Amino acid sequence: MCRLFGYVTQSPRSVADLLGEDGLAAFTSLTSVHSDGWGMAWHAQDGTTRTSSSPRSADIDETYGLLVRESLSSAGLVHLRWASGGLDVRPENTHPFFAHDAAFAHNGHIFPIADLEALLTPETRSMLRGDTDSERYFRFVHQCVEEHGDEAVGVTTALSTLIKKFPRCSLNALMLTPTHMFAIHINSRADSPLRALRELFDDEGEIPPRHTTEYFAMDYREHVSGLEIVSSGLDQPGWTPVPADTAVMVDLATREITRLDPIAILDVDDH
Repeated sequence: MCRLFGYVTQSPRSVADLLGEDGLAAFTSLTSVHSDGWGMAWHAQDGTTRTSSSPRSADIDETYGLLVRESLSSAGLVHLRWASGGLDVRPENTHPFFAHDAAFAHNGHIFPIADLEALLTPETRSMLRGDTDSERYFRFVHQCVEEHGDEAVGVTTALSTLIKKFPRCSLNALMLTPTHMFAIHINSRADSPLRALRELFDDEGEIPPRHTTEYFAMDYREHVSGLEIVSSGLDQPGWTPVPADTAVMVDLATREITRLDPIAILDVDDH
């Protein structure tokens, strides 16, 4: 379970520039919960996807502080990790996961993990490096993209399968490829991790905004120069809630937004 921030803009921008120093401080302060590592991915000038990550908490890692203030790209994502289910805090479990020039960061917990891994082919399973559900989620999405030879169809097909098999889990995620950013906000039947949050704080009033009631909510803001999306907890004006159970694909070159509809595929499959 984690926090996400993603952007697709007209020209290279830094995270600090997009959020502002107050917004960046508020986002980084979410390490009061999400202190089990951080990661970033961005679209480099040569068209490839670059990543940087660490199992250290973002608020004490100098590399994080430097990268969020550098104008790395016109498209990128940031991830703050809160390890769920007793999963280890180590580099192999740190988001974003990366393969074939695609980077993927997840906010949720898909269980049972064994059932998720069962969706993977032996070839895909051999590529696993860590023991998280999130890496298996990413590998399944990429497996579907490879099978269909099309990013939009592959992602949509993967989501329709996961919605059906894991209806009470959060599939919230950001995925950056050389051509698109995918933003997934599918979690309507997932519960906020209230018990785990209360264990972290002596006073419930110290829990970050909306975490106890809208932990899996995501917000966005769209403007002439691009699109930004963020997990709940930033608590700043100017953001609009992302509609429930939606997924979109953003073209990095044109910033055109295409809505994906895994629910429609699910409905067809069920009838």
